[in-house]
Amino acid sequence: MFEKVLIANRGEIALRVMRACKEMGIKTVAVYSQADRDLKHVRLADESVCIGPNPSSQSYLNIPAIISAMEITDSVAVHPGYGFLAENADFAEQIQKSGFTFIGPDPEVIRLMGDKVSAIQAMKAAGVPTVPGSGGALPNDRDACLEIAHKIGFPVIIKAAAGGGGRGMRVVHTESALMNSIQLTKSEAKAAFGDDTVYMEKFLQNPRHVEVQVLSDGQGNAVHLHDRDCSLQRRHQKVLEEAPAPHIDPQAREEVFKACVKACIDIGYRGAGTFEFLYEDGRFYFIEMNTRIQVEHPVTEMITGVDLIKEQIRVCAGEKLSLKQSDIKVTGHAFECRINAEDPKTFMPSPGKVTNFHVPGGLGVRVDSHLYNGYTVPPYYDSMIAKVITHAESREAALARMRVALDEMVVGGIKTNIPLQQDLVRDAAFAKGGVNIHYLEKKLNL
Repeated sequence: MFEKVLIANRGEIALRVMRACKEMGIKTVAVYSQADRDLKHVRLADESVCIGPNPSSQSYLNIPAIISAMEITDSVAVHPGYGFLAENADFAEQIQKSGFTFIGPDPEVIRLMGDKVSAIQAMKAAGVPTVPGSGGALPNDRDACLEIAHKIGFPVIIKAAAGGGGRGMRVVHTESALMNSIQLTKSEAKAAFGDDTVYMEKFLQNPRHVEVQVLSDGQGNAVHLHDRDCSLQRRHQKVLEEAPAPHIDPQAREEVFKACVKACIDIGYRGAGTFEFLYEDGRFYFIEMNTRIQVEHPVTEMITGVDLIKEQIRVCAGEKLSLKQSDIKVTGHAFECRINAEDPKTFMPSPGKVTNFHVPGGLGVRVDSHLYNGYTVPPYYDSMIAKVITHAESREAALARMRVALDEMVVGGIKTNIPLQQDLVRDAAFAKGGVNIHYLEKKLNL
């Protein structure tokens, strides 16, 4: 097992990783920007190193600074959390070349799954269901593109191969708009990602966003930990998640679980990962794989009792997966509400000093947060400040528990989206389960 792990992240996920390391007897190193010297995990780590000024480009994305911090603290591995460098294949490669361990997949696997075209081809080969599409990069030939579009059937969506986070995609409803949309998407992709490769898929009108959690050791062993529904989104950003996903066809579910496990083994995947799907009319369609731990991993932990971070660390330390599929039992239901420092109506960020912080409690309530009274939320990073998670024996009971938890929570001094979350957990359509990815934006009139 690793003797010392450097945590290359900030906020609640850095604290979450630190807790897992401490329970495993692993020493921890926190890295921080100048704005983050008062973060809770920085204070609690065995060692801490400032890696640069406030902008993430000069600190949390500064690969040489992170490697230098590993060298001076004698760290042996780095946990990237999510965001920042978590899915950066060059970072993983430089970590390995410097003689350290990257807690995640090999760089080649990150690259394979980071390119949407190669990811789709790998999934097709493994038997994972994919959205009908071009099957590869679009050619520069107008007639060929039109033929592909007609074969798929309008509407179609043009996507950047290197895209992510809702960027680099454009829906096309008519033949006349096709070529202009392709060129616009290529230009945007080149500017945003440095790669103008685009591909085409069928545009699903009212899908849900359902994802499958996996663990794999890169030694021929893999398991799934059931699914999550993340359909409540605003501008492609998840707001509220739950596990398991409600109202899913049992046969389609089992088939996609088996395919995801096979895909992990086929590509030599190591660590925790998530297969993301669109789900419509009883069918799953692969969209991408996240080669890291997810923000919403706690709902899976609550229904399975498996500590995903610990398992991720163990397999990346070279241990074989300790879990068999038969060991994983789903119990009850769980919800997670993301709490952001933002205006609940305009969604404008609301940084500032937290004057009062009170978290909910009771049976089946978990709060992952780095906040404390007197902490100042900086304006430089993502606005998420906490995650409220509830678990109970049924979906209805877990949702009732979430309503109570949100009503108890107090964050003073700054604006938060708690009022929005309170509204969502009382929404009649959401209470029934199975709303699609457009539901929240329609509700908000966006």
